[in-house]
Amino acid sequence: MRSGFVSNELRVIIMGRDVELRIISLIVRCRAIADDVVFLDLGSNDESVELASEVNCPVLNYNDEMETSKIVSFLHGSKLDEIATTLLIHITPQWKLRDLPLTANRARDNWDLHIAVRGTDIDNTNTEEIVLSSVEFNHLIITPNGMQAMANLGPLATAMDLPENLRVRVVSSNSQIKVPQQESLATASRFAQLFYWMIESKHPLFLFGIPGVVLFVLGYKLSGNVVDTFDELNSTSIGVTLSVIAMTMIGLFAMMVAIILYIMGKQAEQIQSQYDWRNKD
Repeated sequence: MRSGFVSNELRVIIMGRDVELRIISLIVRCRAIADDVVFLDLGSNDESVELASEVNCPVLNYNDEMETSKIVSFLHGSKLDEIATTLLIHITPQWKLRDLPLTANRARDNWDLHIAVRGTDIDNTNTEEIVLSSVEFNHLIITPNGMQAMANLGPLATAMDLPENLRVRVVSSNSQIKVPQQESLATASRFAQLFYWMIESKHPLFLFGIPGVVLFVLGYKLSGNVVDTFDELNSTSIGVTLSVIAMTMIGLFAMMVAIILYIMGKQAEQIQSQYDWRNKD
């Protein structure tokens, strides 16, 4: 790593393999909270590297063993400019994007070395006995001084072998902290989103389908009661019977219209997309 001016900036290094479905959203979100974003590829077989390069994200290729000391030594010897704080996030299927703000806040706590250990119960383990060089982590926060100290550690070194002037913290990341999430009414549930979209788009399944289902069900339920209630044929019984039949038929007709309009709308969209009519004046 080149020595130079060290500012109060934050660099986020996304470390992962085969994350093409998440890489773009990860880079965009990380750029919103960090001054520099780098992708550390662990040997992807998909298009993760190509997608990161398309959005002008620097890519580093790491093919060595997944040991903390070797990863830090690799970053220490890379061509990245020296920066105040580096946040290294290991992207796994269990890692969620909603954990990023909380992790970024921890990077602002002025730790020289902050390791979120994975697969270790810190409450039942003495942190002084954890071998830092081979520990697996979910995220790692490190400064230039911490990076230099980690690069010089031996294979069996623990936190006690680090310089006393370093601010070091080793925590467990087995249980994620649940931050209360505030949701608007529009995003409170999938049904609310669907209902709002159908109203705004004037979808035929909403305009005709739902009223048709209601009328058809009511007419079907009332038809049995009408037959059982009236014992004689008169103007009242005939009027009520015709009303129930008309309600059922209108409901059935509305459902058919909704389905037909829905199919026709899909066909029209397909034709417009095929001939690119939307882009023509």
